[in-house]
Amino acid sequence: MNALIFGANGQDGYYLNQLCKARGINPIPVSRSGQLFIGDVSCYDQVEYFITKYHPAYVFHVAANSTTRHDALFENHATISTGTLNILEAVKIHCPGAKVFITGSGLQFENTGKPITEKDQFEGNNPYSVARIQSVYAARYYRSLGIRVYVGYLFHHESPLRKPNHVSQKIALAAKRIAAGSDEILDLGDITVKKEWTFAGDVAKGIVKLIQQEDVFEAVIGSGVAYSIENWLEQCFSIIDKDWHNHVKLLDGFTPEYKCLFSNPQTINSLGWYPIVELPELAAMMMNNSQADEML
Repeated sequence: MNALIFGANGQDGYYLNQLCKARGINPIPVSRSGQLFIGDVSCYDQVEYFITKYHPAYVFHVAANSTTRHDALFENHATISTGTLNILEAVKIHCPGAKVFITGSGLQFENTGKPITEKDQFEGNNPYSVARIQSVYAARYYRSLGIRVYVGYLFHHESPLRKPNHVSQKIALAAKRIAAGSDEILDLGDITVKKEWTFAGDVAKGIVKLIQQEDVFEAVIGSGVAYSIENWLEQCFSIIDKDWHNHVKLLDGFTPEYKCLFSNPQTINSLGWYPIVELPELAAMMMNNSQADEML
């Protein structure tokens, strides 16, 4: 039994790859870079090649540039929107019995500061959310054609595999350098912003839980618990036994995209999925650069 993982070079792809191995499923990790199967999900011919060659039981589309910047407009459209269409059309033609997972995001919903569910209204207020919304409507269309396509709306989730530009990893890496003797000052924006800090390995298990049943086809996958950036600072700097106030400069005039973004995971909870790793354990994991594969 094969599972194609498009976007396998990111943290979600890594943990899905490990989960498949642990469950006796043969993962085929595909990425545009890295020591994996080289393939571009935005190219139909390449997607079709992998679908016809491996005839997968599962296809996971977790490829994306996770930024809302306008200059990523065409990349997000190609990877997320076109990539979704490429996968679904190739599956429809060559492997209609496969189950397909399409990644959604909490950022594609109207955010009123209340917990977000999969039934809430979409809001395309940046190129990233527009691409995500397009991919969901494509998924719903192909579902009407008989393809078993699932959408998991993911909220902020973290791991030692996070790229340094994400605030979680930016803080963790700075704290480690400071512990080693650096006298640097970390520039941050609004540290009162609240979001979820779920472990990416737990989220991957939620994705697998969703795609391995037949009753629910769209669900938010998140902890449902919001912590501030300040909470994360406290966790990371407590590990090195230092006061973060002495190492952080808050930027004047910084305007965040939102003040609070978190989920209501009631639907995925009803399927038996709950995250296990809590904030202190996640901070320790990232500070120690431990992927925690044994927890999968």
